[in-house]
Amino acid sequence: MNRILICDDEKDIVSALKIYLTAEGFATEEAYSGRQALEILAKTEIDLVLMDIMMPDTDGLSATVKIRETSNVPVILLTAKSEDTDKILGLNLGADDYVTKPFNPVELIARVRSQLRRYTTLGGAVKKTDVYICGGIELDDKAKTVTVDGEPVSLTPTEYDILRLFMQHPGEVISPKEIYRKVWNDAPFGAESTVAVHIRHLREKIEINPAEPRYLKVVWAQGYKIERGK
Repeated sequence: MNRILICDDEKDIVSALKIYLTAEGFATEEAYSGRQALEILAKTEIDLVLMDIMMPDTDGLSATVKIRETSNVPVILLTAKSEDTDKILGLNLGADDYVTKPFNPVELIARVRSQLRRYTTLGGAVKKTDVYICGGIELDDKAKTVTVDGEPVSLTPTEYDILRLFMQHPGEVISPKEIYRKVWNDAPFGAESTVAVHIRHLREKIEINPAEPRYLKVVWAQGYKIERGK
């Protein structure tokens, strides 16, 4: 059973989320500040975090930074409609997705399941068979590992899915909307900014100089593509 950490300073929201998630068969842990969430993560095995941005003590963005220092557990931010800047900042800091309040329970559960599929798929190592190679990048889709010039690279589930999509289609230009559809399995509203944030993070991990990428190239007004590098 997957265990979800719900973190929000509004107890009514935590209670409602707990009802939705337990009805779908998930176990839950509850926290009411970023500090409490970090304490729970330190001693409990958590499969996904639902994290409010605006909280006292330690806010959701600061907590996300701390989580990413030690863990790739999926983080979905809970945001208000007025927090567009914080949404992008949250993605920059390592969050995988966000849900806007007031949220639709069906959408929330769908996003949770989508992130859990990526995270659990990235878990155990299995026999190596599906290997994609692009220059110095090697992605083993059975073992769920990525190396660059022989060195292992740690990617979040979303970053991994984006890289795999490109390596499955080398040299092919893929638009932000298409990337969003295939990776997030959702309608591509606001796709450009969300995808751009994750592309930037991915470049920081696979490129020697992210400002002058060898592999992940932008094709202006069209999208992105991966090249074999030099």
